[in-house]
Amino acid sequence: MSTNNSCLLHSSVGRDRDLDLDGLRVHYQEAGDKSHPALVLIHGFASSTLVWSKVFLGLAQAGFHVIAIDLLGFGYSGKPRNGDYTIGGQANLLMKLLERLGIKRAMLVGSSYGGAIAATCALDHPQRVEKLVLVGAVANNEPLRLNLLRLFGAPVLGDVVSPLLIGSRRLLRWRMKRVYDRHALAVDERHVDARHVPLRASGTQRAIIRTVRGWDAERISREAHLIRQPTLLLWGENDVEIPLADGERLHEQIAGSRLVIFLECGHQPHEEYPEEFTNVVVDFCKKRQSTDYTESA
Repeated sequence: MSTNNSCLLHSSVGRDRDLDLDGLRVHYQEAGDKSHPALVLIHGFASSTLVWSKVFLGLAQAGFHVIAIDLLGFGYSGKPRNGDYTIGGQANLLMKLLERLGIKRAMLVGSSYGGAIAATCALDHPQRVEKLVLVGAVANNEPLRLNLLRLFGAPVLGDVVSPLLIGSRRLLRWRMKRVYDRHALAVDERHVDARHVPLRASGTQRAIIRTVRGWDAERISREAHLIRQPTLLLWGENDVEIPLADGERLHEQIAGSRLVIFLECGHQPHEEYPEEFTNVVVDFCKKRQSTDYTESA
């Protein structure tokens, strides 16, 4: 069942690749001409490359060499028992992947927790990051106040209960309805099935627990003013996971940044409004300079 779902998910969106990086298996998808500018997509917490399936080929067809990575512990990447599941650890792994692929500079698109990883790359490896796109990006530790994440982080109790919750299809469906503003997108059973398969793996469940326990994103808010790359902030008007106020604060802190607000949209504009999302990202990434302003899409 797992293999069939894997083929179903990935066959239409790009070429699947696996690399061994210092003994760690890293899975990624690739599309577009390798001579084109590199655009790297970084998914969020407890997610995978699947979240980019509606925009992946469109971005490649617009003239980019697109790479979507499964972060360590998620999707079809390795799930080592003692892996580094911190934001910094994931950022370092991404840089190693780009180095192995011979990509010296790239534009990074990070969604939610992936936004914190992208911002960390911009701060720690500024010469490697050409432009930055942050989509409903995690920039602090406020998400840890959510009841579910508090439970995942609880000693002993979290170890016992978390795997049951993470593997629950019913809970996944509820979470998807919460994340999307347009609920019709979330209740499609094929979509739920596709998300559910990777979460059933014990290694994924362990990675989720360790990610929560090693979560520290306060640096993003604290050092956002140090980000010098042209930066595009994309936010859903009705994002209940990472509120729009967080995006507005980042917009104030990052000099020259551009904030685009998707109306009647939740936490995943690339899934709720894929065409509009693609157009905005392509327009930003192809322009030589970024302009400081806010707009609605």
